[in-house]
Amino acid sequence: MKQSDILIRPYVTEKSLNYMSGTPRQKYKDGNKIEFIVHRQASKSDVKDAFEERFEVKVERVWTKIQKDGKHAIIKLEEGYSAEDVGMRVGVF
Repeated sequence: MKQSDILIRPYVTEKSLNYMSGTPRQKYKDGNKIEFIVHRQASKSDVKDAFEERFEVKVERVWTKIQKDGKHAIIKLEEGYSAEDVGMRVGVF
């Protein structure tokens, strides 16, 4: 599987937008995350490598879950990188 095929599209909901910036209640510790629909066969390390290469950021951790509409990956960026900036580049805002 090619790295360009792993990330399909960003997944945008009110909850996923709150992941990006964090709300005042979350105090940013739960923020700085972005959610993508990814290829069903992609592992967490595949998602991490593809995301780092495509957006030139460092990923701290990846969580995945499989739902009816596909496999979702929640990607937490390392400190010093902004999920909002990545969201602006992909057109989430």
